[in-house]
Formats: sequence, C-alpha cells, structure tokens
Amino acid sequence: MLRIVKRPVALTIAGSDSGGGAGIQADLKTFAALGVHGTSAITCLTAQNPRRVLGVEPCSPKMLRQQIDAVFEELPPRAVKTGMLFTAENIRVVAEFFGRRTTPSTASLVVDPVMVSTSGARLLLPAAEKVLQEKLLPLAALITPNLDEVEVLLGRKPDSADEMRAAAREMFRRFGCPALIKGGHLRHRASAIDIFFDGATELELASRFVTGVSTHGTGCTYSAAICAALALGRDLPQAVAMGKKFVTAAIAESYGAGKYSSLQHLNSYGRRNRKN
Repeated sequence: MLRIVKRPVALTIAGSDSGGGAGIQADLKTFAALGVHGTSAITCLTAQNPRRVLGVEPCSPKMLRQQIDAVFEELPPRAVKTGMLFTAENIRVVAEFFGRRTTPSTASLVVDPVMVSTSGARLLLPAAEKVLQEKLLPLAALITPNLDEVEVLLGRKPDSADEMRAAAREMFRRFGCPALIKGGHLRHRASAIDIFFDGATELELASRFVTGVSTHGTGCTYSAAICAALALGRDLPQAVAMGKKFVTAAIAESYGAGKYSSLQHLNSYGRRNRKN
C-alpha cells in the first residue's frame, strides 16, 4: 500500500524571477529542499537575469488577494514569507489579510523587505516604503533586512557588528517585531555575520565568506529557509540558525549557469536537517 508522507505547508508571497535565481523560484526550491510543501502568491512579473532587470509588471491587488485566499482555503500554511511586493497597493493587500485573520498565530509571517536587486534595480516603489513600515512590519514574526535596507528603514547604514546590534534593537523598538540584520556586505571582515534580536535573545551568526562566486538570490533563499524551518515547527532562534546554515551551504555549493553562479538548494541538506 502506498504510504503518503504529510508535509507542512509554507507560502511565499513574492515576485517571479525569469532568471530562476531569486524570488518565487528560489523560495520554492528552498521549501522543497527542506521538506516543506511550497505554495505561492505572485506579486509581480519581472523580466530579469543575473545582470539586470529589464522590466517589472505588478499583479493587480485583486488577483494577489485571490491567490492568498486560494492557498489558505485548502492548503493553510504554517508559515509565510514575503519578498518583492513592489507597490503600496499590494503591501496593503498583504497587511489587511494578515491583520484581520482571527487566528494569526497559525501562520508565522517572515518579511524580507526587498527594495533593490543585486544589479541595482528598484524592487519597491518609493511610495510603498512608508506603507511597508507602517502596515506590514508590525505584523511580522521576523524581518530580515540587509544593510542597504536597514539604511532605508532607519536612516543609517551599519558599518560594524556593534552597529548591526544597535540596528536590530532599534528595529525591534520601532516596529515591534524581531529582526535579523544581514551583514554579508561588510566585506572588510573575514566572515559574514548576521545579528538576530527578538527582545530577549540576541544571536550572532557567522560563516566564512565563500570566494570565487557571484551570488544572486541569497536573501530570498535565507528568508525562505527560515520560513520553512518555522513551518517544520522550529522556534524563531532555531529557525534563524537553520536558515543561516542552509544559505551558507547553498553558496558554498554554487554551480555554474551560463556565465554566472547559481545557488545550490541542496536536497541532501534538507534530509539531514529536518530532524535536527
């Protein structure tokens, strides 16, 4: 008799990357590698490759809401992550949905405040920044900004581990949610460090820089791995640590695709770590 293994469900609300390295595509590969059933609500189409973004076309707010409704109707996720939301209207759709849910604790919300692509293209319209801060961030179980995004949110860019710690604490005070400050752009260090703070627990997560690869989609993969870990029942500090290990392995095992490097979303990592 066929034995059906039941997997927890996670939802990504993000943009589509036609190059396959970031966005919805990276999120679903990460969910699959970690043993989670991935669902999606696409916020916008992008015409992009690892070098540049040629165009962005947002989904209508009505269609975005219908996608989220459809997932929750039959495949209620244990955890949700947002990535590229792009417009103020679509941020409001997400914020209104999660703000009105009668049992919000059933789905932890990880917000990756995607603002600018690796190639420098804007992935969040300027008019949407205030809505993101006022409507969505206070609903998050975790926010995962990189240093450039911290600068937009707080008005200053951390330049050291101590400044990252201060930024994580200010994020918690200002938005009322835990923060993971990603320090991968502090290139004068020997290791890539991230700082997590949830109001009580502070973690410093460090890994050696992987040289010789030009990565794309690391932030998406990192937040998706945290989302998957939450769907698997990990608490938030455990999920953040699991996400760090996963994205570090994905970078270290990068493979060539055309002229570029692509993250390896390792199925073997997922099998080894589902029970860890």
